[in-house]
Amino acid sequence: MFETVATQSGSVATREEAVRAAFIRRVYTHLLGAVGLFIIVETGLFTWGIAKGLADFISGNRGAWLLLLGGFMVINWMATMAAANIANTNIQYAGLAGVAFAEALIFAPFLYFVFHREGGGATVADAAVITIVGFIGLSVVAMVTRKDLSVIRPMLMWGGVVALVLILGAVAFGLNLGVWFSVGMIALAGGSILYQTQQIMRRYPETAYVGAAVQLFGSLMTMFWYVLRLLNSRR
Repeated sequence: MFETVATQSGSVATREEAVRAAFIRRVYTHLLGAVGLFIIVETGLFTWGIAKGLADFISGNRGAWLLLLGGFMVINWMATMAAANIANTNIQYAGLAGVAFAEALIFAPFLYFVFHREGGGATVADAAVITIVGFIGLSVVAMVTRKDLSVIRPMLMWGGVVALVLILGAVAFGLNLGVWFSVGMIALAGGSILYQTQQIMRRYPETAYVGAAVQLFGSLMTMFWYVLRLLNSRR
């Protein structure tokens, strides 16, 4: 979520416009593919009753819910490791498919509870729209700005460490991670999208479009999770 592979030599930013356009198209095509796989897996988890089973298992267990939040940090770290292997497209594809499946599994109990609340379907739809609009807006800003956004990398890394410490502290000491934590995590995910979108253009070779999609997918789903969490807490 917070780190992007550095490779100045042969980056797509140094290529002609047609190559850059093709790279961007491939990145977002694979990103949409990962979202589609997430939806398919999620549908299967609900159809086969797995989502309900997971929800029943963690129902009333506050620690389990908080560990799910921490799970995002671990999954995004694993996705980053897969994306880092820019020389091996197969590993990148495995990372993209694996993170889509893992995200669907983590989302399943949360979505189950949301859908079974009054107006839950509308909440999920609203969260999806807000996330999509935010993602598109941040992506456009990252692509058109001339300012080097690498300056925010230390803040993203520090924010990630603080978030993880807060989650662990909440598990250990019963701290309440309320609305402002969700707001902060949305801001953190937004910053990651800004940084990653610019960096994959400046530092990725044209063949690393799958790895770039892995990076963006993790931040996209993190933003969706916390937007959904925020909206659900307000109903």
